[in-house]
Amino acid sequence: MKTKRFNLAIVIVIAVLFSFCTVTKNNKANTSLQKAYQGKFLIGTALNANQIEEKEPHAAKLIPRQFNAATPENIMKSEIIHPAWDRYDFDLADKLIAYGKKYDIKINAHNLIWHSQLPVYVKAIKSADSLRTFFENHITTVASRYDGKVYSWDVVNEALNEDGTLRNSIFLQKLGPDYIVEAFRLAQKAAPNTQLYYNDYNIEEPKKRDGAIALIKKIQAAGVRIDGVGIQGHWRADRIPLKNIEESILEFSKLGIKVMFTELDLSVLPNPWDSNTADVSAKAENIAALNPYPNGLPDSVQAVFTKGYTDLFKLFLKHQDAISRVTFWGVNDTQSWLNDWPVNGRTNYPLLFDRNFNPKEAYYQIIKMTKQKQ
Repeated sequence: MKTKRFNLAIVIVIAVLFSFCTVTKNNKANTSLQKAYQGKFLIGTALNANQIEEKEPHAAKLIPRQFNAATPENIMKSEIIHPAWDRYDFDLADKLIAYGKKYDIKINAHNLIWHSQLPVYVKAIKSADSLRTFFENHITTVASRYDGKVYSWDVVNEALNEDGTLRNSIFLQKLGPDYIVEAFRLAQKAAPNTQLYYNDYNIEEPKKRDGAIALIKKIQAAGVRIDGVGIQGHWRADRIPLKNIEESILEFSKLGIKVMFTELDLSVLPNPWDSNTADVSAKAENIAALNPYPNGLPDSVQAVFTKGYTDLFKLFLKHQDAISRVTFWGVNDTQSWLNDWPVNGRTNYPLLFDRNFNPKEAYYQIIKMTKQKQ
């Protein structure tokens, strides 16, 4: 009799444990970044063409559940959307709009004016008048087409040097230092129902931040609308400049504009120059020392990665009234540009979802903190 009771007790314990594990598993499966941060700020991701067309089955399920904002990774940049002087290709951009409408995802269009990823014919322009014609036609045509269909535009992208001066781009050379004000003026006219942003990397750093503040004030002084500033957030997981980030949130907010973190990823790999640059033209040779984790992260590095994200989101939650959106630059690690920049062929782990679309510990930690008293 005692044996039967003992066996029954074991069965009950096993059943309870199984039930607990199933509930825990289901609870984890039912977690959602966008739900956890609802009422705080939007949670976004960058989408590539396959994801927009829902050709990746795992991504197709994960994206609408986890994110309520999206930025196109490449398909709205001028080399793709305006490939010839008198020809536009709106196919993928239109599909992105339909995708956002289908899943109630706000679209941040990226971008109107950037010195990089320009069409070949623009790079060959010699005349200031010809470049101005492209500049005006491109902004007016593209921004007006998507007015009211996208939530926001990155009007000008990465126009500053590290010291806060204007980058010596083709636009500065041929159109002069007021081209940024003019870009926002044209965008304001073409897209009156769309938020207009300036977007850049390292503008949390004091010198570059001062340059961005001066730029924003210049736009405002001209009576032109600028609604927000995007701090990209390409940082090293072990070296996040939290003090500078917090100061930047406060300083930009004083200008009466929204603050966003627009391209967030935390690299765990060595940087060849030991800096936080995100200049796409920078390249370095692939050597073993720069690719130390081709087969997976050691637990010690994973812990640093988790701490980096939790420290960062603790700061975001502290200033949630000033922050309108946090966008990750990619859905999962496979997609990340950091696998091929600044060194081709590396294996990086900068996002919250791994190469199999499984959430990492950092994902659970930043959701958990939304339930804690801030």
